[in-house]
Amino acid sequence: MQYVNLGNSGLKVSRVAIGSWLTYGSSVDKSGTAACIRAALDLGVIFVDTADVYARGAAEEVLGEVLAGGRREDIVLASKAFWPMSDNPNDRGLSRKHLMESCHASLRRLRTDYLDLYQCHRFDPETPVMETVRAMGDLIAQGKVLYWGVSCWEGEQIAQACSLSDQLGVPRPISNQPPYSLLQRHIEAEVVPESRRLGLSQVVFSPLAQGVLTGKYSGGARPSGSRGADESRNVFMGDDLQDDVLARVDTMVQIASDLGTTPARLALAWALRLDNVASVIVGATKVSQVEDNVAASELTLDDEVVSRLNELFPA
Repeated sequence: MQYVNLGNSGLKVSRVAIGSWLTYGSSVDKSGTAACIRAALDLGVIFVDTADVYARGAAEEVLGEVLAGGRREDIVLASKAFWPMSDNPNDRGLSRKHLMESCHASLRRLRTDYLDLYQCHRFDPETPVMETVRAMGDLIAQGKVLYWGVSCWEGEQIAQACSLSDQLGVPRPISNQPPYSLLQRHIEAEVVPESRRLGLSQVVFSPLAQGVLTGKYSGGARPSGSRGADESRNVFMGDDLQDDVLARVDTMVQIASDLGTTPARLALAWALRLDNVASVIVGATKVSQVEDNVAASELTLDDEVVSRLNELFPA
């Protein structure tokens, strides 16, 4: 496993992170979760990402159980807040009230005293950015959060948060967590250049397009037990399951075969080729997937392979 600094901070993260969206606390039981987390840790993954809204707190709870008893300092533990957790009108967004209360709730569920990285899960147009920045600064001053970041923010929004952080004497955010894959490259145009300028790294989710880039849906197949076959979990897959996309994925699968690697490793290595991408978050449901995904951190792609993939999946 390789490790890099997250943004302009001194915090080291593994190039591959283990995530919990649509998996732990929901589609994967506790024993399966424990097996995947143990495998990831054994292979050098130190970055564990979750959010309060994942399975309405259940993801954080099961991670808290699974990680209990280990050396807390060996893990970079990240969570997020923004989405509603109840019908309470204040139990959502990035207000000071919600961030403070959500952070405390996440700490309880995760059975920890602090979060290494606390992220604003989306931009909140209903709350002044200065209020959000100040709240994050106070959580850091209280020792409940060590670093903060954002998720799915645009370049202009990131710049505003950094400017206000400087004005308030608060640490800047160090990361942004957007979707990024061969099938979703929109951050390359504006978000990545602005993040480079401001000292943030990308921690990307869905780098395998929720499994589409593994080739498991070749020919329009919907394997039993897969996300694509589960109507409750495939709602975010959208156009990625269309025939023309799957045909291009089949070509990528052949490229991976020619290189003697797997499609998953190839897709992850492609995402990691970008210098602003510190880590790719994988949502493994099986130990074999963990092992395959982690191996991507050691795969380096030459310019010819990158060029072929870029032509196949243009930005």
